[in-house]
Amino acid sequence: MKFTELGLRSEIVRAIVGYAKPTSIQEKAIPVVLENRDLIACAQTGTGKTAAFLLPILQQLFEGKSSVGPRALIITPTRELAAQIGEMAKRYGKYLNLRSAVVFGGVGMDPQKRKLAGRLDLLIATPGRLLDHVSRKQAPLNNIRTLVLDEADRMLDMGFLPDVRRILSVLPKKRQNLFFSATMPDDIEALIRRTSREPVMVEVTRRATPVSSITQVIHPVQTDRKKDLLKAILKNGNMPQTLVFTRTKARANQLAKVLDKSGHAATAIHSNKSQNARMRALASFRAGKFNILVATDIAARGLDVEGISHVVNFELPDVPEDYVHRIGRTARAGGSGNAISLVAPQERKKLAAIERLIKTPIKQEPVSGFIVTTDASKSEPSRKSKRQPTTPSRRKLKGSKNVSSSRSGGKPILRIARKKSHRKVRTHDRQERPTRAAG
Repeated sequence: MKFTELGLRSEIVRAIVGYAKPTSIQEKAIPVVLENRDLIACAQTGTGKTAAFLLPILQQLFEGKSSVGPRALIITPTRELAAQIGEMAKRYGKYLNLRSAVVFGGVGMDPQKRKLAGRLDLLIATPGRLLDHVSRKQAPLNNIRTLVLDEADRMLDMGFLPDVRRILSVLPKKRQNLFFSATMPDDIEALIRRTSREPVMVEVTRRATPVSSITQVIHPVQTDRKKDLLKAILKNGNMPQTLVFTRTKARANQLAKVLDKSGHAATAIHSNKSQNARMRALASFRAGKFNILVATDIAARGLDVEGISHVVNFELPDVPEDYVHRIGRTARAGGSGNAISLVAPQERKKLAAIERLIKTPIKQEPVSGFIVTTDASKSEPSRKSKRQPTTPSRRKLKGSKNVSSSRSGGKPILRIARKKSHRKVRTHDRQERPTRAAG
């Protein structure tokens, strides 16, 4: 099937460069959107969901009547994804003379305010920043005819659901609702069904299923040997453009420095970096200045870079669904890719949860020189070995006092036992938890 057979205008088809035919999700979703029907679309990451809603929306805007304020609103969880959708809107709308604006946090509000006040057809926004503009009465949303909630499950994971509900409450009741996601948790589906009018359900493949063209493999390894194994893999393998995922921002920075010192062109991206720094890192990665990008899960769903050959899970994610989104950064638009996970013995429960989610075991390939021992005494020191041996001269009294014999004179010395203080966890060592500021 060709794009023209889906009912798309020639001006839009002319702008679709590099894609000879629509993907399965595009084939099923585009006609539904053009019919002005509500839609719930669930498909794997990397199957072309963005174009599935963007192409028909651009056509609707071109054929419809202009008005004050935007007529279509796309809400997305991360800044990177918002920026990418904005770029795609410009590319696909090249011959349509439509105006779009992208609104997200981390940058000044005044330039966004000016764009929102001018002629505008399409608005792409993250929830937090959009609400900031709404509260200041700088974002007229009373003419919205089409709403897209992109990466709906990520909205739930990142705690944006209350913000999304507030945005929905100020939109016109009569509108078209389009919901796109790789997975569809029950909470999100319930919200969608309460909001939508007889939505069409399009599910290209079983939910939370990785793209079949991704080769998945697990390398068992001790935690303290992961860096060495990663360097060995990068040295010996043909990995021209590699995305490495860590669980924390501090680990991402540390790992990028280690790889860079080892002769690999690497940089890091996470929410502690300014928006401009994140954009520069992505641009450099796309341009090939860096062939390794170390990222936290903030980039798992928003990152769309053509040609990523490998995704490496330096650490497994806490949420099994995030594994699907991470590895979905490769094998985009019908291509093939590789997903490598470095799994320590302590991560076996997380691995089991991932395999239950995707309903298939992942192939394990031990690497010579990094074989994981099954001897617990060798892999991790026992707590007993760290304790001081008890002696007859030391005994615990009632309360919180310890008595020991003095070597000078044999008189007892009273020692007050102190409670162990809880070590404070440094902010930069915590697992990344995106907040509203991420929008």
